[in-house]
Amino acid sequence: MKIEEINKKVMEKSEIIDKITKEVEKVIVGQNYMIRRILVGLLADGHILLEGVPGLAKTLAVHTVANTIAASFNRIQFTPDLLPADLMGTLIYNQKTAEFVPKKGPVFANFILADEINRAPAKVQSALLESMQERQVTIGDKTYKLPKPFLVMATQNPLEQEGTYPLPEAQVDRFMLKLIVNYPNRQEEKEILERMVRKDEILISSVIQPQDILELRELVKDIYMEEKIKEYILDLVFATRQPQDFKNISELSNLIDCGASPRATIYLAQAAKAHAFLEHRGYVTPDDIKAIGKDILRHRIILTYEAEAEQISQEDLVNRLFDEIEVP
Repeated sequence: MKIEEINKKVMEKSEIIDKITKEVEKVIVGQNYMIRRILVGLLADGHILLEGVPGLAKTLAVHTVANTIAASFNRIQFTPDLLPADLMGTLIYNQKTAEFVPKKGPVFANFILADEINRAPAKVQSALLESMQERQVTIGDKTYKLPKPFLVMATQNPLEQEGTYPLPEAQVDRFMLKLIVNYPNRQEEKEILERMVRKDEILISSVIQPQDILELRELVKDIYMEEKIKEYILDLVFATRQPQDFKNISELSNLIDCGASPRATIYLAQAAKAHAFLEHRGYVTPDDIKAIGKDILRHRIILTYEAEAEQISQEDLVNRLFDEIEVP
């Protein structure tokens, strides 16, 4: 397909994104960054990790997006006593037939909100791995496919809080995006105050079906990306692994213990295409990479003890990469 054709098709189909956003904004005040990243994850088929204090409308945002897509939604509250079977389901003995029958868990839905995922121990966290990566769940000796689209959005408390278990690297790497959600500004908070005091019921319309999302994903894959953009993505990822090979950031090699995996390269390309789609474009620009890149790289860099001792964060390093790596 030629770039002109792709562009025309994207311009037509991406109007639906504006309709979804309009419906979500009936309920959610501000938080445009979070809403747009949820849509990027949905279009690029990638899971999202959200970090922020309670009360920032994370649950409400996911639930509202699910309603605009006429999709099923389940919220799972992670606690220290949660068991893997509480997520995935289990086999239950049926006395009439004298057989074990599967009882599917709450993970069988289009949208999963894993709330406070780092309050549960590693055994439960890793139970999500199969469903996130393979889009399937094994109960007993049978494997069941999860519904499509399937999106896990996990929230975690900042690690300094009491009673938190850090997520294993393998699990963190499976999240396409990690978002840092901040407080609304004063004007937005005033609007929230006025809406919540009235407590009027806000009706949300379903503007798209789950099947339509799968079709949009196919179109997003066709979005054009030129060689220079691909090289820019590779530069950013390789700079996290071998900063000594890049001028201006060679000193970062003492601060990075482990860089981003090849999954970061794939996710950067997929998410950049999804971001271009949100901007009603059929081609990727460096601005798409800059807009989405920090959300993809910030949780994939493992710091050295030296960086921690100097109180240098992953965010600091990612900002430095985007400042110093040459833009095509």
